[in-house]
Amino acid sequence: MACLYEFLAPVNKPAAERTVQALTKAPTILLNNPRIGEQLFQFEPREVRRILIGEYEVRYELKDSIIYVLRLWHTREVR
Repeated sequence: MACLYEFLAPVNKPAAERTVQALTKAPTILLNNPRIGEQLFQFEPREVRRILIGEYEVRYELKDSIIYVLRLWHTREVR
């Protein structure tokens, strides 16, 4: 997250702070509601899901009671 903040802060420091705070809170939300994200069926039999945090996508995998964050990127990035 430090790299993201350093990238955004020169342009808009308050927005950089808000973005990093929102992305930092996302895993806490998943602890209480792990299946809140949209399931990505193309990864079956793995249970891979995604949530959007502002303009960022977080992909994660549920395995038993463990949540693995797989990827995080801005939705404007070409993937």
